[in-house]
Amino acid sequence: MSRSFTRLSLGAAALSALAISALALAPARAAEDAVIIPAPAVDAKATDGVQTAILAGGCFWGVQGVFQHTAGVLNAVSGYAGGSKATANYTMITTGATGHAETVEIKYDPKKISYGKLLQIFFSVVHDPTQLNRQGPDVGTHYRSEIFTNSDEQKKVAEAYIAQLNAAKVYRKPIVTKVGPLEAFYPAEAYHQDYLTLHPNQPYIRMHDLPKVENLKKIFAEHYTAKPTLVSQAKATN
Repeated sequence: MSRSFTRLSLGAAALSALAISALALAPARAAEDAVIIPAPAVDAKATDGVQTAILAGGCFWGVQGVFQHTAGVLNAVSGYAGGSKATANYTMITTGATGHAETVEIKYDPKKISYGKLLQIFFSVVHDPTQLNRQGPDVGTHYRSEIFTNSDEQKKVAEAYIAQLNAAKVYRKPIVTKVGPLEAFYPAEAYHQDYLTLHPNQPYIRMHDLPKVENLKKIFAEHYTAKPTLVSQAKATN
C-alpha cells in the first residue's frame, strides 16, 4: 500500500474517505510513539557556512514538516534520492522500481544545530528506524529509512550513532536504516512542498505527521520553532 491513492486526482470527499480507510490498516506503532534516545557520542564539528543533510524516513510530508519546525534549519525540501534523474518523479517512484526513496534535503546552520542532533531528531520523532521498507501504512522501498551522506564525516557520525543506539537497545528491534553516499538529490513536484503546513486537516497529516511535530516540541523543546521555514518563502526571498 502507498499514499498514491490519496493524490490530486481524487475529490475532497473521496480523498478523506480513502485516507481514513488506509489509517485503519496502519501497524500498531503510531506516530505518537516517539522514542527518547541518547544524543550521539560522535558528532560533526561545527563549521562556518551552510551544511546539508539528506534523510529518507518514509513519507516526505512528515519528514519535511518536522525539520521545517526545527531551529537552525534554513530550508527543507522534499524530493527523491537513490535513483536516476529520468525516474525522479512521483508517478514513477511509486512503482518501487526506480531505486529512489522519498527524501528530504535539509540545509542547516551547524553553529545552531549539529548534524548529530538532526540525526537524533530523525531517529526519535521523525520515523521508526526499525521498519524495513515501510513507515506506517506506506509500504515499499521508496519509503525506506536511509541516510544519504555527502562527506566522510557524515558517514562516520551516522554509522557510529546507529551502532550506539543498537548497543543501547533503545528499540525493540535492530535499526535497519541504510547509510550510503549521496549521488544526487532531485526536488519533488511543487504540490509536495510545504504539504504539512498547507494541508493540516488532511486525514493522513492529522494522524501520522502532526503528532511528530508535537513530539518535536515536547522532546526537543530547545530545538523547536513554532514558525515553519517553508520552501515557498525561501524561494520568494532568493
